[in-house]
Amino acid sequence: MPYWLNIVISILIVYIVISIALYYLQDYMLFKPEKLPKDFKFYYENQNIEEHNLETRDGAVINGILFKPKSESKGIVLYLKGNSKSIKGWGKFAVDFTRHGYNVLMVDYRGFGKSTGRRSQKAIKRDLQEVYNKIKERTTEDRIILYGRSLGSGFAAKLASMNHPKMLVLDAPYYSLTKVTARYAPFMPLSLLIKYPLPTYKWLKYVQCPIHIIHGTNDNLIPYKTSVKLSKVKPKLTKLHTVIGGGHKNLNNFESYHNMIQDILNSKSQDIDLSTTSIHVKHTSKPNKTKA
Repeated sequence: MPYWLNIVISILIVYIVISIALYYLQDYMLFKPEKLPKDFKFYYENQNIEEHNLETRDGAVINGILFKPKSESKGIVLYLKGNSKSIKGWGKFAVDFTRHGYNVLMVDYRGFGKSTGRRSQKAIKRDLQEVYNKIKERTTEDRIILYGRSLGSGFAAKLASMNHPKMLVLDAPYYSLTKVTARYAPFMPLSLLIKYPLPTYKWLKYVQCPIHIIHGTNDNLIPYKTSVKLSKVKPKLTKLHTVIGGGHKNLNNFESYHNMIQDILNSKSQDIDLSTTSIHVKHTSKPNKTKA
């Protein structure tokens, strides 16, 4: 056998082995869950909370916490978190919404916290729709805000595409998870290997509510340009909020971020009479000739 053919075969074998490893190990690389015992007691200082469990049709249990504002509720934010730890730690972000008078529901995905069940993209999407349906039993959709953070942004976009919430807020979203992983494995056939493609851009095409995208300019995990690209999917419904200097995990440390949340939660969409603006004004450098 020629020497060059041995090299080609060796490279091909290594490529196949790496591909198989990526397929079977991607859950461990993508998800960084923190598991909690069933008797774990959630506690947040100065926060009024209720713990809830939802049993799914395949026997899994989805655990969540409802954070309640001190005043009368204006609505509810379904907060879909990122890919790490559990709602034990993520719960600290609820105050950013309860302070504005909103209930906040945070849930752990399968295998996170107290939630159980075998994880897959299809299963998580189904679980979150069941959670959304439970919320609809207690309130109307025009009082539901979907907030997706990092990994949760794709699932939030999918939920919004299937329902009619008041608005969709995406925090550090990705164009698709396949695109994100391609940065680290550019030569692998990820379109065939990835179990969680999460094509946010496809789902946004079917969203009919206002879309707010928040992203930091110094995000090294999911580049800011990703949100610029996403904002062009439904430009008439989308507003891009830029946190200058913000990274992927520290947006809550910026005052500008909290100003954005305040503006988003308290904003009321109003139709603009474009006939009164400069949008249709035609300018010319030639003076009009007057008749003598």
